[in-house]
Amino acid sequence: MSWKAWALALLEEQEEPTPLVEFPAGGPVTVLMKDESAHPTGTMRHRHARALFRQAIAEGLVTEGTTVVEATGGNAAVAQAWFARRLGLPYVVVMPGQRSEERARRVEELGGECRFVTPPLAIYEAAREIEGHFLDQFGRAAEHDLADELLAQVEPDWVVVGANTGATSATLGRRTRVAVADPENSAYFPGWTLDAADYATGMPSRIEGIGRPRVEPGFRGELVDRVIPVPDEESRAAARTIAEVTGHPVGDASGTALVAGLRLAERMKGGLIVTVIGGIPASR
Repeated sequence: MSWKAWALALLEEQEEPTPLVEFPAGGPVTVLMKDESAHPTGTMRHRHARALFRQAIAEGLVTEGTTVVEATGGNAAVAQAWFARRLGLPYVVVMPGQRSEERARRVEELGGECRFVTPPLAIYEAAREIEGHFLDQFGRAAEHDLADELLAQVEPDWVVVGANTGATSATLGRRTRVAVADPENSAYFPGWTLDAADYATGMPSRIEGIGRPRVEPGFRGELVDRVIPVPDEESRAAARTIAEVTGHPVGDASGTALVAGLRLAERMKGGLIVTVIGGIPASR
């Protein structure tokens, strides 16, 4: 078997479906949380990382021994480093700002290398200068299996997700009604409202993992039914509540999705809402 065939077979290996946990909303609408922290990497970026590797290998962009490169400061680096280790590939992530031992530790424990760059927006150019294949999570559309798995479990009236690259909302939006939960400073809510694909706020999100200072190419506004802005403090408070319900820590982005889901529920007389949540890799 060739390395390519072996690698694609490994990436196609089935993982257990992540569970649905009911949130005690206390009204006529059932609110379930799709808990993506059950993935081996503990993060919502797990599926997208697998899809990016699968696409790159299938297209011949990544072969045996290719150094895989990404530019991100979030949990995508943890998920990508995990898959790179399974595939025996070198992995380098360029992160914004000064070196953070916490952020670096998660990646380096998985065999990856972290490079920190300032100013923050310089990470993309720095990543392109590294010899290897730049995964480019923001620039490449890669379909993953969340929609198939979720719709095999339940038939929701709404699915609520946060948006970072836009890949998850696009994947789900082709199959069901989707609401995007958007934190402060993010460009997605105003960009979607104004139908402005080039909208930019110029300010970074303070909720790790979601929200962008500009509308990213992977965000497909025409596949999104609603975008709901959520104050950061409400996101953090909701994340603490989710941790009490699930018994494990979750990222603040999970709180953003839950707040948006509960706002939708207030407008409904019944039905089912699923919010997508994820954990904190360092806590696993």
